[in-house]
Amino acid sequence: MNDKVTVGISSCLLGEKVRFDSGHKQSTYVNKELRDYFDFVSVCPEVGMGLPIPRPTIRLMTNEERIALVETKDETKDYTDGMVQFSKQKVAELKDTEMCGYIVCAKSPSCGMERVKVYSRGHASTDGVGLYTKHLMETMPWLPVEEDGRLNDPVLKENFISRVYGLRDFYRSMEGEPTPGKIVAFHSRYKLTLMAHSPSYYKQLGRLVANQKDYEEEAFYLTYRLELMQALKHRASRKNVTNVLMHIQGYFKRSLTKEQKAEMARVIDDYRTGLLPVLAPLTLLKHYLNTYPDDYLSQQMFLQPHPEEMRLRYGL
Repeated sequence: MNDKVTVGISSCLLGEKVRFDSGHKQSTYVNKELRDYFDFVSVCPEVGMGLPIPRPTIRLMTNEERIALVETKDETKDYTDGMVQFSKQKVAELKDTEMCGYIVCAKSPSCGMERVKVYSRGHASTDGVGLYTKHLMETMPWLPVEEDGRLNDPVLKENFISRVYGLRDFYRSMEGEPTPGKIVAFHSRYKLTLMAHSPSYYKQLGRLVANQKDYEEEAFYLTYRLELMQALKHRASRKNVTNVLMHIQGYFKRSLTKEQKAEMARVIDDYRTGLLPVLAPLTLLKHYLNTYPDDYLSQQMFLQPHPEEMRLRYGL
């Protein structure tokens, strides 16, 4: 079985020379760190809709009625309809796959996720979204989408990759045929993860699972997937993670000596105050889990949400 995760990406980030000037925006992190783990589906919307390489630069313009994609030096050359048509066709194709994430090129009028310049009467605001990515996010709201530059932030990077692996695990757990029983079993393994990301979503998803009989099977699957991914989008806070670590610690209260309990409490508190990374208490808890096995804890994805080799929890 191919263990790589299917992730969409703006072609220029892979080093493909598809930009307006025949250049690329190769991402070192994507190409050096993520290629071993991700199977990339490369898309350049501008080339995909038929624009040549090289080509005149394009930008987003607004006349208050709509946002258009036009040539920078000749606003009469409007590519909006072509981009919208390509976006609908491509995203419909991707929607039928089990794609687990998407990395887009920042500030691009086609691919930017946020802060894209939108021009109006000689002025520019930075509240736009690239037309292709806007359609992608509206059509597949459960899909983790992130910009290349934001992956340099260790917290945003860890959150994005946790979401990607969470969605992949969800799809794998369904084995191609979702059932309420499979979703309940999946949810059980993600309880501590949800607590760490968003206690309010943890409760909301718990209510959804408890009331599954109120939904048609397909509706339950789609609702759970969307709410799961919205929950994981909330970045796990130090406070929430500390609470989860203390919760896990409680499972060992009958097994550990007084000294071991004190050490565990100290390590968790040192994480809470920022003296230690989360890896320190996690390593200790995994050691005790190995010594004193617990079926419920050993299934919790919180303890290992992504491959250790990715070294993502060192800075958190």
